[in-house]
Amino acid sequence: MSIDTLHDLDALTQLLRSFAERRQALSVDPDLAQLIRALQAGHFDRLPLPGRGDTLARWQFLAKVAGCDLALAKLYEGHTDALAILAECAAPHLSGDGIWGVWAAEPPTARARIVAREGDKVWLAGSKAWCSGALQIDNALITAWADDDQPQLVAIALSHANQGLDVDNWQAVGMATTASIELTFNDAPGIAVGRPGQYLSRPGFWQGGAGIAACWYGAAQALAEHLRAQCRRPHADPHALAHLGTVDTALNAARTTLRECATWIDQPPDLDASLPVRRVRAQVEQAVELVIRHVGRALGATPFCRDSHFARLMADLPVFVRQSHAERDLAALGQQVTEQPAGAWQL
Repeated sequence: MSIDTLHDLDALTQLLRSFAERRQALSVDPDLAQLIRALQAGHFDRLPLPGRGDTLARWQFLAKVAGCDLALAKLYEGHTDALAILAECAAPHLSGDGIWGVWAAEPPTARARIVAREGDKVWLAGSKAWCSGALQIDNALITAWADDDQPQLVAIALSHANQGLDVDNWQAVGMATTASIELTFNDAPGIAVGRPGQYLSRPGFWQGGAGIAACWYGAAQALAEHLRAQCRRPHADPHALAHLGTVDTALNAARTTLRECATWIDQPPDLDASLPVRRVRAQVEQAVELVIRHVGRALGATPFCRDSHFARLMADLPVFVRQSHAERDLAALGQQVTEQPAGAWQL
């Protein structure tokens, strides 16, 4: 399906507005799986693939969903990322009609292991941590490890009896409804997707990392709109206007960087995008932190206590943006910068 960006973004906006109005009227957390299926029904999950000439449109859809609800965006981004990965690894036939996730975190205390293999069929033991949305989705792509010590992407169905869910450790307040829990495997079946090591080596690995930054940006933009609305009132507080100017400066820089990165990705789609993506993630993360600070200081306690959309974004966004690895990511960026030629920053 081809995306008519302006038309379909407007249709998505209307759908998300109806979600928000229903949630506010009922005063309950949304059923994330139901919302994702509504997005599927409207074909809003069939986004342009990254690096195929319309990466910016892909990120615009991610940002739009994030501005509505970050828990929904977490599942939506994971689902659309899985579809892109399956396409890139020549396995789109596996996508089916269910909701997908991608779980590739590798903490030292949780590792999924391939204990047997027969063609593309594999059997898993061990565990996988940080499985966002495991209580709401149908299938997932996970990284698992065999004797060759390379991560193998494996497609699993969440319904299989040889898998267990450990929900006790999830105590989050922000992003609470995503339920990023631990999954355990006891000779559980799966299907190998792509070659060993392909998950990390493929161009889409870094391209997908920039899609996360588009979600961060969408949420920060939505928070900034609350401040802009306040400042449009007659006799706006000059301090609030100063905060708005600061927020605008940060968001405009992040927006420009995202657009430039999308163009870069589409021009040489098979090249290593790690440097531009690390830059855009760092730029957007800094903008997000600035927006959270200045919007909160400008508006005070009232929207935190009386505006459910604002309060939810303010609770969720600091948790979501911690998908960044902070100074570790900046150190990796700095190392790459040392390898750039002198004068690389010239205007």
